Amino acid sequence: MTKKKAEKPAEKIVEEEPAEPEELLEEIAKEAAVPDVAAEEPAAVAAPVERPRETDWIPKTKLGNEVLAGKYRSIGEILEKGVLILEPEIVDYLIPDIVNEVVYIGGSPGKGGGIRRTATKMTARMHKSGRRFKLSALAIVGNCNGIVGIGRSISNEHRTAMEKAVRTAKLNVIRVVRGCGSWECGCGGSHSIPFKVSGKSGSVEVTLLPAPKGLGMVASEETRKLLKLAGINDIWVKTSGKTDTRTNLVQAVFEALKNLNSGKGDL
Repeated sequence: MTKKKAEKPAEKIVEEEPAEPEELLEEIAKEAAVPDVAAEEPAAVAAPVERPRETDWIPKTKLGNEVLAGKYRSIGEILEKGVLILEPEIVDYLIPDIVNEVVYIGGSPGKGGGIRRTATKMTARMHKSGRRFKLSALAIVGNCNGIVGIGRSISNEHRTAMEKAVRTAKLNVIRVVRGCGSWECGCGGSHSIPFKVSGKSGSVEVTLLPAPKGLGMVASEETRKLLKLAGINDIWVKTSGKTDTRTNLVQAVFEALKNLNSGKGDL
């Protein structure tokens, strides 16, 4: 007779009793004691102070150190407080897109009897050993958005005179008040000036009048350089005096733009 294989006894299914609420709380507390690093959220950190970009410039004045530390975010804050700028690197640091132009104040006789304009003006004085020559240059700097400055310098070389003029112009930057003071426009924009204003330098007198949008700059070539870098697109310029002296002409326009800040307008 064949023997039957012994059958395994059926396993008994034991249903686990649900844990009591107190046991569940203990398990939750143990899990909370070991935090999950992957799921842990970073702690809230205060937003860092925005620092200016890196530079090789080493400031030499108190204002330069404050600018480098991030106390001043724009050149407008410095101009509002009336702090004297003694380092041109401060302007380069706060206005990285600043543009410079050279005014052609010199000239030499041309072939046809005219004048060939040059970037520097040569002057001479007599000495017992002969003539001593000096070169002067006039430069304009600005960001085409309400900040402009002019500077004049003298040197024995053309390049040095122009470089020194640019550095001097950065120390003399001002804020230009713009607006739309033309009765023909009245758009409320900032394409012109808010009111009529005048300036004078030497024998040259300049009057700036607000113009409607789209007119352009009714001015000489060298005057346009200053107005363009100041961010003015539409304006009338009225001049009188010896305007061939371009140094006085540009300085007179710059004085007129200064008078916009002080409210010395012509009613």
